[in-house]
Amino acid sequence: MQADIKTDMKTEDQLAGSKLQNRIYAVDLLRGIVMMIMMIDHIREFVHAGALTSDPTDPATTTVAVFFTRWITHFCAPTFVFLSGVSIYLQKLSGKSNDELSRFLWTRGLWLIFLEFTLIRFLIVFNVDYTFFGMAQVIWVIGVSMIVMAVLIYFPVRVVGIAGVAMVLLHNLLDGVGVPPATAFAGTPPPTTGQAFWLILHQVGIIPVFGSANVFIAYPLIPWIGVMAAGYALGQVYSWDGERPRKMLFVLGAITTVGFVVLRGINIYGDPIPWKHQETTVGTFLSFLNTAKYPPSLLYLLMTLGPGLLILALTDLIDGKALWQRVCIVFGRVPMFYYMLQWIVAHVAGVLLAKAAGIDSSYLFLGILSMGQNAPKDYGFPLWVVYAVWIVGLILIYPLCKWWGDLKKRNKHWALSYF
Repeated sequence: MQADIKTDMKTEDQLAGSKLQNRIYAVDLLRGIVMMIMMIDHIREFVHAGALTSDPTDPATTTVAVFFTRWITHFCAPTFVFLSGVSIYLQKLSGKSNDELSRFLWTRGLWLIFLEFTLIRFLIVFNVDYTFFGMAQVIWVIGVSMIVMAVLIYFPVRVVGIAGVAMVLLHNLLDGVGVPPATAFAGTPPPTTGQAFWLILHQVGIIPVFGSANVFIAYPLIPWIGVMAAGYALGQVYSWDGERPRKMLFVLGAITTVGFVVLRGINIYGDPIPWKHQETTVGTFLSFLNTAKYPPSLLYLLMTLGPGLLILALTDLIDGKALWQRVCIVFGRVPMFYYMLQWIVAHVAGVLLAKAAGIDSSYLFLGILSMGQNAPKDYGFPLWVVYAVWIVGLILIYPLCKWWGDLKKRNKHWALSYF
């Protein structure tokens, strides 16, 4: 009888482990999809004509193809940050104690911030002139959010979830509190300590560091911390049995998507740029979709996270065996490694194509804020070249990501978990 009990317990553990593994597959699959899409935008910035000097989402000047090439990549950062929150809860489900998880989160968070302003900065600008110290982008905001989550995981999950959703829903109430543009972007006069702190929290701008160096804050913290906290709270659905997780993800995804359409239609709250009627129906539709990413408005986050939740509900059915699933999962399992490789592909492609076309490529070795100002008038290539480079880039880095993922699976050294 004892043997039967042990057998039953072992079977239950195996089933629980199998369910958790399938749900990890789902998270890795969606993360892989959005990361593959992300590379399109970074290649476009270095390769496409006008990418550094014009707004690809301005309905008055863009084309439909250019608009949606940029717009589809809007899904990447919110999904990436949200899934980082989900993954934190999955680590809890896998057996990590709060102390173990907290230690991992704050050390990894510091590591990501360090990488953002060192290795990743170099891959973006290809120089070591630290008068431009770097851009505080998605890796920075994930790092800071992880440090915050290292504390929040000690609170009840419901409290963390309510706080995260409140930050997402209400942060646009702070839009009226701002640093003047001349101070935020030109430093005339330089921002005070309080103004610099506000730029870090909720407004895009440039802050001085270490004397004459500047950091461009592209990802202010408040809304992004809210996204990660919300993802962490939602992660608890993966502890449920049966069809409940998928049904909940579908319901939340539908509510979020419908909420975007309704609030955007009302056109009063949720985004600093109201949509406007354009000369054409297509132009009006583009204006409707053109929400603010810097910082991410409520409507931007509803627009991107709603469909993301719906896709996550569908991916909960996957087993990770189909070819397309395996490809996406390979990329999704090594997000940091992939992220660095795709910057190399994008930047090297821009330099090589410029040289092949006889264009002076020196502007591609400047600080990111100076690239557009110094780009030659004849620089850049048609949009189809962006997609061709993207496909070639994915093919080139796939075996490297596969190798790195297999290495991490075989070798459980703690240092490998930080990449």
